[in-house]
Amino acid sequence: MKDNKLVKVKLNDKSEKNLSRRDFFKKSLFYSVGALGTSAISPTLLSANEKEIMQEAPWGTKLGDPVDKNLYGIPSAYEHNNIRRTHDLLSSGDSYASISMCPIHESEGIITPNGLFFTRNHGGTAQVNPNEWRLMIHGKVKKPIVLTLEELKKYPSETRIHFIECPANGSPEWRGPQFNSLQFMKGMMSSAQWTGVMLKTILEDIGLEKDAVWMLAEGSDDASNPRTIPVEKALDDIMVAWAQNGEALRPEQGYPVRLIVPGWEGNLNTKWLRRLEFSDKPWHSKEETSKYTMLQKSGKAIQYFWANEVNSVITSPCPEKPWTHLKKGDLVEVEGLAWSGTGTIKHVDISLDGGDNWIEANLKGLVLPKSWTRFSYMMRWEGKPLFLSSRATDDNNHTQPTIDQETSKVGVESVYHRNAIVTWEITKKGECNNVQIRKHKKA
Repeated sequence: MKDNKLVKVKLNDKSEKNLSRRDFFKKSLFYSVGALGTSAISPTLLSANEKEIMQEAPWGTKLGDPVDKNLYGIPSAYEHNNIRRTHDLLSSGDSYASISMCPIHESEGIITPNGLFFTRNHGGTAQVNPNEWRLMIHGKVKKPIVLTLEELKKYPSETRIHFIECPANGSPEWRGPQFNSLQFMKGMMSSAQWTGVMLKTILEDIGLEKDAVWMLAEGSDDASNPRTIPVEKALDDIMVAWAQNGEALRPEQGYPVRLIVPGWEGNLNTKWLRRLEFSDKPWHSKEETSKYTMLQKSGKAIQYFWANEVNSVITSPCPEKPWTHLKKGDLVEVEGLAWSGTGTIKHVDISLDGGDNWIEANLKGLVLPKSWTRFSYMMRWEGKPLFLSSRATDDNNHTQPTIDQETSKVGVESVYHRNAIVTWEITKKGECNNVQIRKHKKA
């Protein structure tokens, strides 16, 4: 970060105007067929005699791989950089209690492939025999039960799309920019289509006692990761899931069964689930009471703040995907992800000058509660310095704070629930750097 002062960038009328999708395609067509024009879609014009067209492609001169070579499909070898990554700073050198970061800068749409979904383990990845797996539901219930996987699947299933986010997502930035990488900044989250039974369906079947107020969820792995959840959430939208993106859960995602607690802290989404106990009193593991809290300037700590706040980040451009390939005058799409653990994204604003002025972006694709939402803004790259920021608002009118607004409320002593506005510095050369703008103009 060069300094903490807001650098004001004078925007021309073309940059301030959000080009419509129809205008974008009209202009793209013009540049594609024009004799001299270029665009973001067609940066290099090829003529009909280019060797890429005239010569037969090498892969077209021989038989391809037989269909039985990879009976479980794998990505193209050319996509070898699109992988999860880890870092010693995020694991203290312990690969059993560690995290791998999702490459969200390479994500398309709102579904993360199973092989790229971020992982967080406390005692390694358990390898569970589904034939020996059991789920016990007991405590303040009228009919305690123990379910096999086959019996669990007899309940009516549902399929829903939700993100999971570690409450420490963005934690490296708690005092200032640390990683010049979107993957390591915000890669502690992913989104998937989950299939399972709603927990309330099971509870309607076995019955809850009137004084059941809390639920303890416990995994069957080495760490067990016990977590306390209010019954209200259990009766709302918690799922007992056995499938992810149309197939059985992967071992690192809790095979054969895990909890999905939509919108709430990722650590509550217990993997390798084995026990749900209901009580009139809360349980609190040492980790819950000492770790997942937020110390304030007053000396008091916030303990119960399960839901992940409204958030957003620009994924293109980003440090991994700069604009160094663009030419002055190119049309380009600013794209990103927005999400909220308390509702549905209502709108996202884009700033080109670090927060002095805001322009509403377009939401595209599915807009679902407690799910990733894509936003987009078309602009022309003029080869001038920019400070790109995004600011999301959900249907409960929760809006992302600035860095200063966030730290004034919760200080800088906690790594959890950091949802302040993220800003990228775009240099004249199109390079993209992680910076923090400390003095945002009030909206």
